[in-house]
Amino acid sequence: MTFVNLLIALILCTVVGAFTGWMLGGLVGDPYLAIIAGLLATIFVGNARDLRIPQLTMIFSAVDVHRKIPLRAIISSALASLAGSAAAVLLARVGELTSSVMVGALAGLFAGILMAMLMVVYDMNSRPTGRSGPNP
Repeated sequence: MTFVNLLIALILCTVVGAFTGWMLGGLVGDPYLAIIAGLLATIFVGNARDLRIPQLTMIFSAVDVHRKIPLRAIISSALASLAGSAAAVLLARVGELTSSVMVGALAGLFAGILMAMLMVVYDMNSRPTGRSGPNP
């Protein structure tokens, strides 16, 4: 994955998390809000990367999106977003943030960071050594 692709994914995750926080603010508590925001951000960005929207051709020409992300990688990212959501709630409590939009944005950002790390690991090419045993 290129740096631009990761940056776009982090920005989209943060925006989806903030929007979720704005929509659900006051309806649910902060832990549930963060979990929902993190999950929605991860699933939305994981699927939005595979879409081909004609209005976004400039972004697609700058970003190398040559293959789709498999469903198991998106599911792993969604599970990892639970840890990001918990971290966002703890950071919001320590920082005394009361805005649900900020809690949602933090949850989306942390979920996006974890998703980006998983996608980088997924895109890494392993170098075959030609040997199956341990190194001497």
